[in-house]
Amino acid sequence: MNSFSLTFKAGAGALRSVRQHGFDISSVGTLAGASGGAKWLVLSQLDRAILRTVVPKLVGPVHLIGSSIGSWRFACYGQADPLAAIERFERAYLEQTYSQKPDIHEITAKTREILDHVLGESGASEILENSLFRTHVMTVRSRHILASENKALLALGLVSAALFNTVSRSTLGWSFERALFYDKRDVPPFFNATGFPLQQVELHRDNLRDAIVATGSIPLVLSGVPDIAGARPGVYRDGGAIDYHLDLPHSAEERLTLFPHFYGRIVPGWFDKRLKWRRPQPGNVDRTILISPSDEFVAGLPNGKIPDRSDFVNYQPAERVQIWKQCVAACEAMADEFVEVIEKDQLAARLEPLW
Repeated sequence: MNSFSLTFKAGAGALRSVRQHGFDISSVGTLAGASGGAKWLVLSQLDRAILRTVVPKLVGPVHLIGSSIGSWRFACYGQADPLAAIERFERAYLEQTYSQKPDIHEITAKTREILDHVLGESGASEILENSLFRTHVMTVRSRHILASENKALLALGLVSAALFNTVSRSTLGWSFERALFYDKRDVPPFFNATGFPLQQVELHRDNLRDAIVATGSIPLVLSGVPDIAGARPGVYRDGGAIDYHLDLPHSAEERLTLFPHFYGRIVPGWFDKRLKWRRPQPGNVDRTILISPSDEFVAGLPNGKIPDRSDFVNYQPAERVQIWKQCVAACEAMADEFVEVIEKDQLAARLEPLW
């Protein structure tokens, strides 16, 4: 039985490059972060290891592209003291509490409160002025009835989008428009991503907080963010609706992408979670290295699973916090293994094909 905590998988180009030439950290040009809510807790120790082991050896500019919780993680990476930011985020996320039956307004307000705590007074400026990283946030602009906050209309729109998506992923463009908030200093490889309507919006101090809140605004759970500064009028929501695990061009031709992920597979969109046949376009992940917990490691976590949003319902608050803290502590083993693989140049031997 595989006793490893981590699995390493790669697209065809990355697999060939690392096996032939070894892994050169300076060749990494993109870090990718997927949607997943509370699942990010399984990566918080790995994020620390990446910040200590990989980031000091990166050669900029390096693009950070995230949707939903991926963008929240990278809002920590982009700050002057990213490790301290990760600590703040983890603590605030673990200890968030709500009334017995929180409504959408209470959850949205708590989200804003957590983000303000993570960014502090200077975090937004530090992200926008970071000399190494270029931070980009993927959201969606809702179309038609999906722009409504009326529960019945919004639910109807989501059901319709899901049904049409089973026929063709491209139909999501009827319901949502990609909205990429980007760092204007360097054009990222996904700047002109195709397949869906795309709006490109310069990221700046007046819209950074709203963009990060919007990309985590799960419909029916959090309120959408209306009329973000610099963007087209409309309601902006969770970027995972189209780019759940970022099915867009990750890498410039000569660079690699590191993708720390909760799972060993990439699910293109939020509505594809149960569509096992739906895969990202091979060219989008050709030079991507996916790093994820092994099945055996996950089986050993509390209750044999990664934290997720259902834990808010299934556990009492104190019990949930305890279980999540146990999970985070257990994931130090993943971080230690990652450091060993990188420092002992074992990546080529550990890499498997992405599919």
